[in-house]
Amino acid sequence: MARTIYVLNGPNLNMLGTREPEIYGHATLADVEKLCADTAADFGLTADCRQSNREGELIDFIHDAHAKRAAGIVINAGGYSHTSVALHDALVAASLPTVEVHISNIHARETFRHHSFTASAAFASLCGFGIDGYRLAINGLAARIGAVKSGEKVKS
Repeated sequence: MARTIYVLNGPNLNMLGTREPEIYGHATLADVEKLCADTAADFGLTADCRQSNREGELIDFIHDAHAKRAAGIVINAGGYSHTSVALHDALVAASLPTVEVHISNIHARETFRHHSFTASAAFASLCGFGIDGYRLAINGLAARIGAVKSGEKVKS
């Protein structure tokens, strides 16, 4: 089984901790990446965390995940979730199990945030759990690919 999951963060997520803390909280991107690395490690997986403010670079990350036969992708495409057919198409082309994450509840915000192109390319979508959504996403992805926590037995 592939042991690496890609955790991809889109535009403005490098500003976590200082950007609109009333919406996104005070955790930083470094906090998110540590949470992801620790959660993935619980399942014997490695989290390859990447962030970009550029749509094309995020697409390149998805292509890289496909080329390296990653176990799956957790993606918070930020504002591109609501605008990028190209990210949707890259996720579909990569054909890897994908979970979409949003820190805030996008359905309780502006109406333009209510639709996500990336969500339809993912098997699950989480929003509104703060950065804990990343932990939940990795748990769900691990279950989808059959990874189990260290010390747990596989259910028959």
